[in-house]
Amino acid sequence: MLLDKKDILELLRCPKSGRKLKAINNKLISESDEGIIEYDIVNDYPVLVNFEKSVFRKEDTLLASSLVERHLYTGVFSVAKRLVSPPKKATAENVNYLVNLLSKGNDNPRVLIVGGGAIGQGMEPLYKNARIEIVSFDIYASPFVQFIADAHRIPLPDESFDAAIIQAVLEHVLVPEKVISEIYRILKVNGLVYAETPFLQHAHEGAYDFTRFTESGHRYLFRRFELLRSGASAGAGTELLWSLDNFFRGLFWSKRLGKVIKLFFFWLQYCDALIPDSYNIDSASGVYFFGKKQETTINGKDLISHYKGAQK
Repeated sequence: MLLDKKDILELLRCPKSGRKLKAINNKLISESDEGIIEYDIVNDYPVLVNFEKSVFRKEDTLLASSLVERHLYTGVFSVAKRLVSPPKKATAENVNYLVNLLSKGNDNPRVLIVGGGAIGQGMEPLYKNARIEIVSFDIYASPFVQFIADAHRIPLPDESFDAAIIQAVLEHVLVPEKVISEIYRILKVNGLVYAETPFLQHAHEGAYDFTRFTESGHRYLFRRFELLRSGASAGAGTELLWSLDNFFRGLFWSKRLGKVIKLFFFWLQYCDALIPDSYNIDSASGVYFFGKKQETTINGKDLISHYKGAQK
C-alpha cells in the first residue's frame, strides 16, 4: 500500500546534512552548521535534491515531470506491449518470496521503492498488500511517488526500512556503488534488498543510461549483503529480441520498424525457458539480486566461486 505524502513528512531528511526538515511557507527547511537550507515543494511534491552534486539541473527537476519521454500504452497498443514484454517468471517468484519474508513477524513492514515513478513490472502484489507500507521516490513526479530525490543521496533516516527495491534503475545512475551504500544505510538490521539490472540490453533513456552488469558483477555490487537468490531475470532469447529490434532500427534508421520486428519475433523471449540457467546467465538480457543486509563483505575469492555461468 502506497503511503500518503503527509504520512511520510516526518521521515524526510535533508540530503546535504541528514537532519530533520521543517515545513514553512511551502518549503522544507533544514538548519545546519552551514546555515539554513531550503527545498521547494512543487505541486505538493518535496524536491529533495542536492543540485550541487547531481547530474540533474534544478530548473528541469522543478518542472516535476520526467526528462525522458514515457509512453502510456492503451487499447491494442497495451496488448502489443504486453506481448513483447510479458511479466517475467523470475520477478513474480522473487516478489512473492519477498512478500512472504516481510509477512513473518512484522505487522506493517515498510518498503522503499527507489525509482518508483511507475509501478515496476511484476511489483503489483506489493502495492496491493494492505499490510506493506510503501515509500517511493524518483527524480520526477508521478502518482506513485511521494517526493523527488536523487538516489545517490536518499533523504531518509538510517535503518528505517525493512526492505528496498531497485528495478531497472542502476543503469541510470552515475555511481551505482554510492546508491547501494545509501540503500544499505536506510535498511534495518537484516533488511532485505531486491534489484533487477540490465546486462546485455541496448542503451535506453538516451543520455541517462550509463552502466551494465554481469551476474557476477551485480553480485559484487551488493557485496555487503548476504545472498538469498540471484540469477538471470531475462535470458538469451530476450537479449536476441533486443538485438533484432536495435539492428533493424539502425539499418533502416527507423524506431518504428524496430518495434515491428520486435512484435514479429516476440516468441524468442519464450526460448529463455528452454535454455539452461548457466547459459542464460552468460547471455542474460538482465540479472537480479535478492539479499539481506549483513556486517561482513564478500571478497574477490568469494566472487570467483560465486560464478554460475557455463564457462567453467
